Amino acid sequence: MFTSVLDWLDARASDRPDKAAYICGDESLSFKRLSDITKSAGTYLAGKITPEEPVICMSGRHPYTPAYFLSVVRAGGVYAPIDSTMPVARLQQMIEVAHADYMLVDRGSLEKASSLGFEGEIIVAEDIVDTPVDEALLQSARENITELSPLYIIFTSGSTGKPKGVITSHHSLMCYIDAVSEVLHVDDTDVFGGQAPLDYIAAVRDIYFPLKSGATTVIIPKSEFAIPTELFNTLNRNKVTALCWSVAGVELPAKLNAFSETKPEYLKKVCFSGSVMSTKLLRVWQDALPDVMFVNQYGPTESTASCTYHVVQGKVEEDTVLPIGRPYKHYGIMLLNEDNTPTADGETGEICVKGPCLALGYYRNPEKTAESFMQNPLNDTYRELIYKTGDLGSFNADGELMFHGRKDRQIKHMGHRIELEEIEGAAKRVDGVRTCCSLYQKEKELLYLFYTGDAAPKEITLFFRAQMPAFMVPRKVIQLDEMPALPNGKTDMNALKAYFK
Repeated sequence: MFTSVLDWLDARASDRPDKAAYICGDESLSFKRLSDITKSAGTYLAGKITPEEPVICMSGRHPYTPAYFLSVVRAGGVYAPIDSTMPVARLQQMIEVAHADYMLVDRGSLEKASSLGFEGEIIVAEDIVDTPVDEALLQSARENITELSPLYIIFTSGSTGKPKGVITSHHSLMCYIDAVSEVLHVDDTDVFGGQAPLDYIAAVRDIYFPLKSGATTVIIPKSEFAIPTELFNTLNRNKVTALCWSVAGVELPAKLNAFSETKPEYLKKVCFSGSVMSTKLLRVWQDALPDVMFVNQYGPTESTASCTYHVVQGKVEEDTVLPIGRPYKHYGIMLLNEDNTPTADGETGEICVKGPCLALGYYRNPEKTAESFMQNPLNDTYRELIYKTGDLGSFNADGELMFHGRKDRQIKHMGHRIELEEIEGAAKRVDGVRTCCSLYQKEKELLYLFYTGDAAPKEITLFFRAQMPAFMVPRKVIQLDEMPALPNGKTDMNALKAYFK
């Protein structure tokens, strides 16, 4: 029985030592070399960290990055990946949440890491990958790992203006990969085309499918997604059979008419998640690749990525509304009313997730954890936690879940979950902004910021570009003389929607 992801890694290093686990361009990392790196770097780290201690990881988009993550795991630690391309202020917030004593970086990220004011020790990964292996030390670290030991911390947007660190166990991740592998029929002949940033929750598929099944992941350079012909050439050159991409990633080639020039010749399955898929653009893929299986996924980071799936049957029409489907194996889905009673058949309620795939909670944030991961109100016989997603849904006549948007003001934009309050909190830090309100025009995927005050719109945009990730920079910044208000004094958001173009 497998206890941790290290069991998967050891098995692949034994039965497929020379096969590529990860590829990017001309670089390739075999399962044996992957294992060797984790043992060497893990030996070095195990001499420093205590069991379940977090290690911040900042590394580029290349095959060695998953190896560095797994080196932390081999040492008995918990990896917390961050993206060096994010603004310094955002990275510093993540560092504050992680509260780590060590940061593991590749040489290309060292300069950025050194600029963050990190008070712990920065370790350059390339300097420790040939450390002599201490099997006894590694075995001691491994004996402290149980199925419920934490594996990673993934940062998500928080309504307080600071990111939250979602911490997930080995067991939850392994249950998730097992369930998705079953639906997608993943085996060692598969080659995945990796699109997700390696610090993002969706990347767990690209990282762990190879360890589970012996498949290979091709880490696609970010630049290629702007040039679909190059993207498709990369897929064909590497004989990519499967994609697990954000909706934005799937839609872009269709928007740019890429299939008129070429098409991915080896694809067998495409799954997408993160936001609502345009059926018009999905039809472009279906017409070009009629034999490919398309799967719509839904789920928050707190449920270890996706918790439901829908296999698309037949070609969609423009007015087709895709279900978000049925729960994966190991998951349970329930709908609750505001008073935590079950919704009636066919009615809309808050989507709640249960099962072993739930995250352990929010790192160093017990209050938020208790608020979001609560006892199942429909179970008074034993302890059973559920996660309240804040999303609204209903079950259709076929028993599949339909998505009806957010209960609160959390949105999905460009594949990322964003709290609109966080946008507003950032805007309020700009000199000259008096009041503000952020809204999202879902149909056109436009993030708006309305404000009153003396600041110029350009000043606000430049501030966001310096302080926030690109996906959190408002595309429309509108200055108002007065903010429209309701009788109770709250902002009249419906009045602001009149500015939507």
